[in-house]
Amino acid sequence: MGPVLGITDIWTYVLGTVAIVLLPGPNSLFVLSTAARRGVPSGYRAAAGVFLGDTVLMVLSAAGLASLLKAYPPVFLTIKYGGAIYLGFVGVQMLRGAWRRWRSPAPVAVASQQAAAPQVYHPFRRAALISLLNPKAILFFVSFFIQFVDPSYAYPALSFLALGLIAQLASTLYLTLLIFAGTFLAAQFRRRRRLAAGAATAAGTLFLGFGLKLATG
Repeated sequence: MGPVLGITDIWTYVLGTVAIVLLPGPNSLFVLSTAARRGVPSGYRAAAGVFLGDTVLMVLSAAGLASLLKAYPPVFLTIKYGGAIYLGFVGVQMLRGAWRRWRSPAPVAVASQQAAAPQVYHPFRRAALISLLNPKAILFFVSFFIQFVDPSYAYPALSFLALGLIAQLASTLYLTLLIFAGTFLAAQFRRRRRLAAGAATAAGTLFLGFGLKLATG
């Protein structure tokens, strides 16, 4: 089968994209934890932030970001350590929230905290920053996309658009599954305050681990 829209091996790309989307990472964990703590609408706001961040990375990849990173290593290091610091910050915020839940004397207090939180909590913005400040994701989009674009195709922008739509579709389906899994967890958390605190502690610890791995990798 010949190239479709300038994509040299579309089915290999589809399978590879699905496999990569299914790998656990800070984006999917943030969407899941947001939906579990704050419900479906907030979960989709977080997912929209991921979509925006991924779209920006795709556009930068198509524009030749790899050349910039190779020519100016300090740019990559700045992104790398900035991303590590932000992931660590998100982890600390989750751990603080878990500690407040653990110390809360009654489920009513937890409910009141959750009702007030959306005023200061911005899942869309946080998810977009988590996605954008991930240098490994940048390098993945740069290296992975280019492999499947036919250099002789007259409209490479169309090829990148098709590849991006496939990646976003796979991400949408997976994040939707996580969001509704999160609402199930939320029902359990409302009845079990310490279970909610334990889950938030685990999520915060994972984010600290993501940040540490990024800083030392």
